[in-house]
Amino acid sequence: MLLRNYGKIAGITVVLSLFLLILGVKYVLGQDLVIRNFIAFTVISVLVGTISGALLFYKLKIAYYLFTAGLLIGFIELFRSFISGLEGWGDLVGILSLFIFTTFGLVVGLITEGIVYMIKKNK
Repeated sequence: MLLRNYGKIAGITVVLSLFLLILGVKYVLGQDLVIRNFIAFTVISVLVGTISGALLFYKLKIAYYLFTAGLLIGFIELFRSFISGLEGWGDLVGILSLFIFTTFGLVVGLITEGIVYMIKKNK
């Protein structure tokens, strides 16, 4: 069921990540948003949604779940960094942690899928 709805899940991921980025910067961090922010957030959200849709399209369920877990942990860390402040570095640390955890989830997921593929191929 999950694999057949890759387009819907990709769209939901785009909308949800865009909403969370705007919520975090505008209301948690308290910064005014300009058009460049919206463009950057949209590009990031479309990229994340495309990756999640592509993982499901190519039937990489393990990689999808690990990528989604990394994305979730990244957003939690983003909000934690925004709330704690870190003496002016909270915004940078939050965005970097989002990128690092999301990338880590994708890489670990793809490596895991490769290992599972090699194990199944050698049996």
